[in-house]
Amino acid sequence: MSCAIILIVNSIIFKRTKILASVGPPIDSPEMINALIDAGVNGFRFNFSHASYEDVVRQIPLVRQASVDQGKPVAVLQDLQGPKIRLGNLQHNVEVKKDDHLSLQYGAEHDGHYVLPVQYNLAEKVKVGEPVYMFDGKIHTIVTEVKDSTTVIVRVENDGVLMSRKGINLPETDFSGDILTAKDMKDIEFGARHDIDYVALSFVQSADDIRDLRQMLLSHGSTAQIIAKVETKSAIKEGELEKIVRVSDGVMVARGDLAVEVGPEIVPIVQRRIIALCRKYGKLSIVATQMMASMVDAPEPTRAEVSDIATAVILGADAVMLSDETAGGHYPLEAVASMKKVIMYTQEHVAVASMHDIVPGKRTARDAIAAVAVELADQLQATAIIAETRSGATAVNIAANRPNLPILSVTSEMRTAQQLALSYGNKSFVRPDSKKAGYDLAKQLKAEGFFGEEKKTTVVIVSGRHPGLSGGTDTIRVRVIE
Repeated sequence: MSCAIILIVNSIIFKRTKILASVGPPIDSPEMINALIDAGVNGFRFNFSHASYEDVVRQIPLVRQASVDQGKPVAVLQDLQGPKIRLGNLQHNVEVKKDDHLSLQYGAEHDGHYVLPVQYNLAEKVKVGEPVYMFDGKIHTIVTEVKDSTTVIVRVENDGVLMSRKGINLPETDFSGDILTAKDMKDIEFGARHDIDYVALSFVQSADDIRDLRQMLLSHGSTAQIIAKVETKSAIKEGELEKIVRVSDGVMVARGDLAVEVGPEIVPIVQRRIIALCRKYGKLSIVATQMMASMVDAPEPTRAEVSDIATAVILGADAVMLSDETAGGHYPLEAVASMKKVIMYTQEHVAVASMHDIVPGKRTARDAIAAVAVELADQLQATAIIAETRSGATAVNIAANRPNLPILSVTSEMRTAQQLALSYGNKSFVRPDSKKAGYDLAKQLKAEGFFGEEKKTTVVIVSGRHPGLSGGTDTIRVRVIE
């Protein structure tokens, strides 16, 4: 059985912070998918800004088959495009100067000069005085006039060049209640039919956006969990970020658009807040964007990128994500191997902050049980914590304490096992519901040599009195297996 595990603890090698890789042409083959999983990938992201249905229908079975071949649950994440606003096609690159005025017109064709087509009707949303950043923040403009029902006039604030289909950011514009586009709704319905574990919602403005998506997924019969992508100024307002974390199943720190919307100097602080809040509420945290961007074209990362990954690990992120590095880069396997190496060394030499430093005040019974289990395992020098879990909540709450040993999650639900593939320190197994599921798993792994060569192995088992009942976790048992 293959194990994606790296830090040596009690003779077990395991990787606690997980790796999420974006799918694209360089890894579009059974051989590459298998190689990436073997190298340390725990989940694959399908970017629906670019992915075709034809490709996704073909690629998801490749992931599932590789997962079976390697005996390792792997997560599949659908990343919705959301209201990603772009310029349309330009006849040629357009050079702009400070104080130039541009006409941004929905549905227009480029006139060769300053009438620029946009792929979203800005006139329905923007107000005079609001900033409009183009080309991923390289060109700053200010709205001076909403001319008619489809046209906005902006004044340029700095010299630069505009190109076809470059992104537009509107950090002060209110898009609340309107972030799911017609394309997203179609993509959600598609994902509900094609074995998706997570749906990532782009440009989240408020907790209501998550609730709306939740109802839509339920209406399609989907059991996918929701990842809120935090990349707007509205999402990080005082009090709103915590509400978003509480109603989501996880949060992605989408640092690219977030940096344009709020300023790059704010992003590291927001990243720390998000990871801390996710640990507080037992939610998945993913750090994304340009983690190893230089490895799109180079076989080695920069020292700054290595430091960036190490910082995410030290903060206790559940997962770190590769974007263009695997979706379009020349060195996808090398990028995964390098990321894995950094995770390994960091975890081996620096402890993650304890929950006591992050979560003040009152906690729920489930939180307390998870914390006690981790403390007990530490005092007994146990080899592993085993979580019997139907929904995955027990395992996630244990993971929130960031124990320095494996969390072996046993569940009767394949979907849960796949979702837990991205959870900190978790290695999941699918077994029928049973009062002895955790103990039987421990005995099997002992027989297979998973726990090393020591004669006795101590495990801490967290479970409920009624197997298969979600929310019923109330029991901690210590078992010594010979």
